[in-house]
Order: sequence, then C-alpha cells, then structure tokens
Amino acid sequence: MPVNISIENAPDELVRLLKERAKRNHRSMQREALAILEEVVQKPKRLTPLQQLLAEVRKLNMNMPDEAAQIVRKLRDERHGG
Repeated sequence: MPVNISIENAPDELVRLLKERAKRNHRSMQREALAILEEVVQKPKRLTPLQQLLAEVRKLNMNMPDEAAQIVRKLRDERHGG
C-alpha cells in the first residue's frame, strides 16, 4: 500500500535544485523525488569508471607501482647523466 512521505526543513537550495531537475525530466517535484529514491534504493551501488578500472587492475594482481618507479628512476638517471 503506498505511503505518503514528508520531508521537513528541506534547505531552500536543495528544493530549488529538485525543482530544476524535475522540470528537466518533465515531472512534478514529488515524482522526481520518488524517481531519485527508487534509483538509489533499488539499484545496486554503481562504481565510477575509475573505480571499475581499479577493480579490474586489482583482479589481475598486478604489482606495477614498484616496477613503474624503477622505470621512472632509470629514465631520470639516464636523462641527467646519473
């Protein structure tokens, strides 16, 4: 059974942003708030592209930082005559 939800003391700026978003999506403020809640609550947490890339690198069990540092040192030393 549907339930009405009320948010007390919503900051003016947040309400303004919600109104703008609702207008862009051709929804009422209430429908937009419901859509946001559904998206956040019902969907599993999405990773950012950077987090996805990092997760893939970790799966490969690559130990590149040490190797990369060695390469950088070697190139630096060669450039500076060391």
